[in-house]
Amino acid sequence: MEYKEHILENGIKLVHKHSISPVAHCGIFIDAGSRDEKKNEHGMAHFIEHVIFKGTKKRKAYHIISSLEDVGGELDAYTTKEKTVVFATFLTQYYEKTLDIFSDIVFNSTFPPKELEKEKDVIIDEINSYNDNPYELIYDEFEQLVFDNHPLGRSILGTEKSVKSFNINDVETFMLNNYNTDRIIISSIGNISFEKLVMFFEKYFIDVKSNLRKVKRRKCSNYKISRSETDKDTYQSHCILGSVAYDIKNKNRLGLILLNNILAGNNMNSRLNMLLREKYGYVYNVESAYNYYSDTGLTYIYFGTDKENLNRVYDLIIKELKILQNNKLGSVQLKKAKSQLIGQITIASDNNLNQMFSIGKSYLMFNKVDCLDLVYSKIEKLTAMEILEIANEVFEESKISHLIYK
Repeated sequence: MEYKEHILENGIKLVHKHSISPVAHCGIFIDAGSRDEKKNEHGMAHFIEHVIFKGTKKRKAYHIISSLEDVGGELDAYTTKEKTVVFATFLTQYYEKTLDIFSDIVFNSTFPPKELEKEKDVIIDEINSYNDNPYELIYDEFEQLVFDNHPLGRSILGTEKSVKSFNINDVETFMLNNYNTDRIIISSIGNISFEKLVMFFEKYFIDVKSNLRKVKRRKCSNYKISRSETDKDTYQSHCILGSVAYDIKNKNRLGLILLNNILAGNNMNSRLNMLLREKYGYVYNVESAYNYYSDTGLTYIYFGTDKENLNRVYDLIIKELKILQNNKLGSVQLKKAKSQLIGQITIASDNNLNQMFSIGKSYLMFNKVDCLDLVYSKIEKLTAMEILEIANEVFEESKISHLIYK
């Protein structure tokens, strides 16, 4: 798997993988998310993700939206705690148009005041919709609980009060401080020669003023073990339980990914799904996940159940975690778990859009992408003892926090 790179003097980097498909995928990955906001900027990264589409020095909002859609393509964006990503899917012949749009909206947006006010209403509706959904809300409130008084604990969307307060100066200040050119990656997969792509890249990005990162992120080291229960007017009880985990560069990260997959990953035969849904019929949905950040991580299990089954389900999960802490996986179990994870990674990698995202995120954090063979090798080298040690370190009951909507 060959990746070609080109970096400009301003620090912006292009990474490309050739594909024979007539459909191309490209994204601009910016190392700036909600954790980079100051208290008075809560929700700003997400707000900017919306308003960069609302007008530039040479395009109105309609022209930005229609530019790729008129030729069958798609243009979209998303925000996380640590990243902002603008991405597009399009036919190969529209590469130049796509890079032109990326450059224009990220570096030349004018943020018309009327458009800013309209988008505030859109985002406030999004916040209210989110607050009406306990399945969505409980994840954010759990991170607020355990990352107390740190930006990682704040929701990405912000609050109605914070969003209403934003003005054009606030937007431009956040972008100046955080849209640093040495922390921007353009990831591409498509049927175009690298030389031609570099020509387009230089045409639209070489004149971007250098803005190098000077300030380091405030390190997150204040995980707070918390247990909270809240009465909600809902038919079901919702629960999320978990603990602090490894950061993105920790050597145990892959082992914890495997362990989460065993517990309740994206597979119907996971331990908790087989136990709680198939055996007892207590839950419709149970899932285990692991969010890793640049300096910390969080692993958690979510389930929803009828209120009378809440304590039973919770106790069964704790019991299953103790089994993983007290018993090494057998050779057959471990082999099956490895094969399952390798299969999932391979299938996901067969999708060019997923690969484009993976390239951008990996280069942003590691300045490289591990080939699949290397990933497979790392998985195969995991031992039952390593998995046991990770389970004991991460799932120790005294470290577990929980949030319950009763």
